[in-house]
Amino acid sequence: MRKYFGTIFFLSLLTGCQTENKLTFEPTQLIGENCEGCPLIEINIPTALDDSAVSEAINRSVQEEIISILSFTEDETIDNVDKALQSFTSSYKELKAKFSDEVPWEATIDGEIVYEDENIITLLLNSYSFTGGAHGYASTSFLNFDKRQGEELENWELFDDMDGFEDFAETKFRIQEKIPQDENINATGFMFEGDSFFLSQNMGYTKEGLQLIYNQYEVASYADGPIVLLLPYNEINLYLKRKAKI
Repeated sequence: MRKYFGTIFFLSLLTGCQTENKLTFEPTQLIGENCEGCPLIEINIPTALDDSAVSEAINRSVQEEIISILSFTEDETIDNVDKALQSFTSSYKELKAKFSDEVPWEATIDGEIVYEDENIITLLLNSYSFTGGAHGYASTSFLNFDKRQGEELENWELFDDMDGFEDFAETKFRIQEKIPQDENINATGFMFEGDSFFLSQNMGYTKEGLQLIYNQYEVASYADGPIVLLLPYNEINLYLKRKAKI
């Protein structure tokens, strides 16, 4: 009986340790003004609650992303989300006052945690905005954070061998998109600048592997939509500075 109790106690401790490694989040929703002459704004994001450097970094970076999407002026005083919502709303109202037939603007942002281990946590932000014209613009961005250092990571900081990873990613990209390995990267209609493959600025850890997302217009036409390349960890861990668990 003592042995059985000891096993349960050990498993409880193990589960507790695993739980402690996870950050705590709560869902946060932000809605724009509800009026006939107002744009539609809806934001759904996770807010980190832990009293830690990485939680502060996460909340700050998410706020900065929201501000960059919603701000329509060069005004440096737009330094928080509320002001960004006001900027988006007032910009539409000003245009609507000049052109009564202006189609209502729209902005939606959805965020979620897509990966977390003891070293790394990654957030995915999907955004869509329409501010007139033929169509709106959708984009996806990753935010990767080092939990121990408590800071957001630049893409180059993810790798021990970024050049080797880029070569590997190009080979996989060509296979996926059926581009002959010995032909120009744009041979089948892609639009890589300078006719040379480059890594997407949007890359992040996911449960299935490291994901690269080329948003619309980045390397292909709007009609082609986003181009997604998923690289399993068992193939790329040798290039990563922070190895993912397989």
